[in-house]
Amino acid sequence: MRLLIHDYAGHPFQVQLSRELARRGHSVTHAFAGGLLTPRGSLQKQTDDPEQFELVEVPMDSNYRRDKYRFLRRRRMEIEYGKEVAALIRKLEPQIVISANTPTEPQWEIARVCSEVRAQFIPWIQDFYSIAVTKLAQKKLPVIGSLVGWWYRLLEKRTLRQASKILVITSDFVPILEQFGIGANDVMVIPNWAPLNELPQKGRQNSWAQAQKLDGKFVFLYSGTLAMKHNPDLLRQLAVSFRADPQMRILVISEGPGADYLAKCKADDSLDNLEILPFQPFKDVPNINASADVLVAILETDAGIFSVPSKVLTYLCAGRPILAAIPSQNLASRIISESGAGMAVEPTDMSGFLEAARELRENLARREDCSVAARAYAERYFNVETIARRFEACFRTTDTKIFPEDRIERRPFSRNRKQSVNNYLSKESV
Repeated sequence: MRLLIHDYAGHPFQVQLSRELARRGHSVTHAFAGGLLTPRGSLQKQTDDPEQFELVEVPMDSNYRRDKYRFLRRRRMEIEYGKEVAALIRKLEPQIVISANTPTEPQWEIARVCSEVRAQFIPWIQDFYSIAVTKLAQKKLPVIGSLVGWWYRLLEKRTLRQASKILVITSDFVPILEQFGIGANDVMVIPNWAPLNELPQKGRQNSWAQAQKLDGKFVFLYSGTLAMKHNPDLLRQLAVSFRADPQMRILVISEGPGADYLAKCKADDSLDNLEILPFQPFKDVPNINASADVLVAILETDAGIFSVPSKVLTYLCAGRPILAAIPSQNLASRIISESGAGMAVEPTDMSGFLEAARELRENLARREDCSVAARAYAERYFNVETIARRFEACFRTTDTKIFPEDRIERRPFSRNRKQSVNNYLSKESV
């Protein structure tokens, strides 16, 4: 089939899926937003990529990083981005469009153009953007915040009703969809994973650890975004708690306001054990995570109902114990606790968080047990071939009223289609 997989964020496991589907004979274009401030996967063409696999970086306004937290400017740029993706869909005329991690307004534009070109639209829900916007707007704009939230919920509801099928990463999202008027028969649950083949388990002593002078240190490592749904003060408190330990390092790999806050805390409070680095290349992730003695994940209570931190899945591949401050009802928290891969507490339980940190610091046997359990979980559940078959099963159950089966042609990834991708890439940026 002709597939367009659009992952706004450009995360690692989505592009791994695209490559696997191409290896299975589908013609796949993997599209992602250019210039976002977020960890990225392997988004360059590889020598062993199938011929019928293409990557397209969709232009994003160059000021997006600067204006990400200015609502009106960000909204304008996201609307323009949606028009860029719509133009790509019109050029390629895919049979199926899967769209993940996409803000509400560009996602609505994608849904509309799919109907226009008679492509099946499958939103792949990683979190609920409209719920996040509602909570943030009500905090920052008490008077009109509810109205802003109402608009985004309405738009997300209309978008989801355009879908042929809806993919969600946890069954916890099904009740939320029911509030949007979406029945369970229109939903398929496929949990997230991490690209195990690209994340081999490495030794504690490696070239990256040596470059950062981490040999002989005990390292708590946080890697990933620090946005509105994360509380960076947990990491500050972790550094304060262990400031008397000369072997301790709290290493944070992130960018944006959360990282800036921690950098200020480091200077103001003389936290010499706290180090902040910018996002690192994906190829270095195995060595980076292996450089840690404990990997840290955090998620605010409000975000627990609409978001599952995928960094936990990447951590599992590293075979390192996980310290998490995540709501207990969240899927990531359940995975950590039930697999034995680490210790998870509520995000509001600061004393419990620090107590768990001390337990993992002092108990080598506990850390070793968690490490084995973490990698074992990843090896059991992160087989991309099995996962790709589940996506193919989703394709077979999509709504034929939107794209009747007799209209689906099995045409190869032609030179003309490659040329259309190249033409798109040669366009001027927004």
